[in-house]
Amino acid sequence: MRFDNLSEGSLMPLTDLALDELVDYRPESAAPLDFDTFWQHTLDDARAQGGAVKAERVTDRFRLRTVDVDDVRFPGWNGEPVAAWLIRPRDAEGQLPVVVTYIGYSGGRGLPTEHLLWSAAGYAQLVVDSRGQGHDTPDRTQGAGTQWSGGFMTRGIDSPENYYYRRLMTDCVRAVDAVAELPGLDADRVIVAGGSQGGGLALAVAGLLRDKVAAVMPDVPFLCHFRRAVQIAGEGPYPEIVNYLRWHSRHRVEPALGTLDYFDGVHFAQRATAPALFSVALMDPICPASTVYAAFNHYAGQDRTMTVWPFADHGGGYGSNPPAQLDWLAARGLTPGQ
Repeated sequence: MRFDNLSEGSLMPLTDLALDELVDYRPESAAPLDFDTFWQHTLDDARAQGGAVKAERVTDRFRLRTVDVDDVRFPGWNGEPVAAWLIRPRDAEGQLPVVVTYIGYSGGRGLPTEHLLWSAAGYAQLVVDSRGQGHDTPDRTQGAGTQWSGGFMTRGIDSPENYYYRRLMTDCVRAVDAVAELPGLDADRVIVAGGSQGGGLALAVAGLLRDKVAAVMPDVPFLCHFRRAVQIAGEGPYPEIVNYLRWHSRHRVEPALGTLDYFDGVHFAQRATAPALFSVALMDPICPASTVYAAFNHYAGQDRTMTVWPFADHGGGYGSNPPAQLDWLAARGLTPGQ
């Protein structure tokens, strides 16, 4: 386990367990009996929709000189097109390892100029839009099922089949499927990564595509250990669920929590085997540390590392985190040219 200090950033009170308790925190968490069948059918149905992966070179639009940028569309949930940026070092030779990046809550893929780190280090990067959250991938099924809050946490929470994250997680899996159809990318060296919601999505993909993911890097991951998170998270998206349950406490609490069990990062972690680099912030009011450790301590792969930011809020390691990621990937031979 890595242990690093963060000297700057907003200070929050330590509201979760102490570190010596966290390292052993492994709550009982059984996935629904039909969890694997549910997800296999979901992904089979999405793939059966077909659809081509399309890429348009748009580098000149952004006046970039050292990278090439493609505006990508690939088929996601129900075959619907999902937007992504593919960013690669210009004139790179051979097949590049690719970092498939998922985005935090309420954000989209943004602009390619926001995502230049990985190409500067020699990697290709596929930046995946979040349906309904970004501007380029609408959630055409958003009317399905229950929605209580103005966000996404209760959209379709009445059943696993209707739940919003079924669609978004399917998109994220299909992004990895699309890698094999994009030129210049090494489909055997796919790294899935993201922070907060993006970290939870990366965990989901690592659990669903064990044979296609070479490494996973979930930073301060969201969507983990829902049943505890809704009880202790003081800020962020989890309170959307709390507000819903507050008004439907008589008859919808267990059905709603039962739906969330199909999308819990702990259950995906129990199935993931790729080398994993997690990070956690001990003063995080949005993704409490115990929820992150619940996923980490249930992670099935033997090669798992936790970077601890003891005085950090939800920003985690901020600018200190990418160098740690680059070092970790290099130690596992997942660098361009290797």
